[in-house]
Amino acid sequence: MPRFFSNKRLILLLVGVIALVALISFSLKDRHNASLPEQIVKDVVGFGQSIFSKPAHYITGVFGNIDGILNTYEENKVLKMRLSEYATSQSELIDIQTENKRLLDIIGKEENLREYEPIHATVIARNPDQWEMKIIIDKGSLHGIERNMAVLTAHGLIGKVVLVTPFSSTVELLSTENRELRVSAVIPGDAPAFGLIEGYDPLRSELIMKRIDSSFKVKPGQKVISSGLGGIFPAGLPIGEVTEVSTDDHGLTTLAYIRPAAEFSMLDHVIIAKRSSTQVDGSDGGGTDETIGTEGENGS
Repeated sequence: MPRFFSNKRLILLLVGVIALVALISFSLKDRHNASLPEQIVKDVVGFGQSIFSKPAHYITGVFGNIDGILNTYEENKVLKMRLSEYATSQSELIDIQTENKRLLDIIGKEENLREYEPIHATVIARNPDQWEMKIIIDKGSLHGIERNMAVLTAHGLIGKVVLVTPFSSTVELLSTENRELRVSAVIPGDAPAFGLIEGYDPLRSELIMKRIDSSFKVKPGQKVISSGLGGIFPAGLPIGEVTEVSTDDHGLTTLAYIRPAAEFSMLDHVIIAKRSSTQVDGSDGGGTDETIGTEGENGS
């Protein structure tokens, strides 16, 4: 009898193990309904988890709100700085516009080379044989389009109108092989460097800016915009960015390769720039010897 009681713990352990194995095997069966003990255990465990999870979620939410407040504070600081910079830029812009108007009044010039009336149009056709050269848009003479008007996208200048019908127009792109299409351009800076966009390198997919005075130090990374001196393209239109600088064949002037600001192969919507100032017909690449001479004087 005493020996029996001495093995009592071992017997209880064996009974417990057998019961545990039975419960495990029972729970592993493919059943659609939980047994009463399982329901009790699941409910008790779920209740306990809910007791601990709610305070944990609350604390996590508090820390999340604090983090959000801190982020909002930092964002507000950045926004205030940007608003201050914007206000400063606005003041400088107003000052520049006032000074520009005053200078225009001094020289008795009423037209502004930067001003133009935008006319929006959609590209409706492209000839596969001239994909990189010309596009056809859905605006014509009945919409106020005229030959030699500049055409651009939201990114930059792409070409000019060369043919107009009542309901459509043909635009010759800057990526054309036509060497007679020229744009009077400038590289802004303390000493602006003027030149001509005349030519396109299809292997590099870049424009070529020629006739830059060799005394100007042109560097890769500088922006190129239209100068407005040719009489067709308004001033200040983005053209591209300098990627490489070299000398021309004679070594007298500088030549620069320009990465276009606009993507010529992917054109959908365009803007036709109707200049408010008087246009000089043909001085931005009319295709005559006289035109070439005029453009050289204006652009270099």
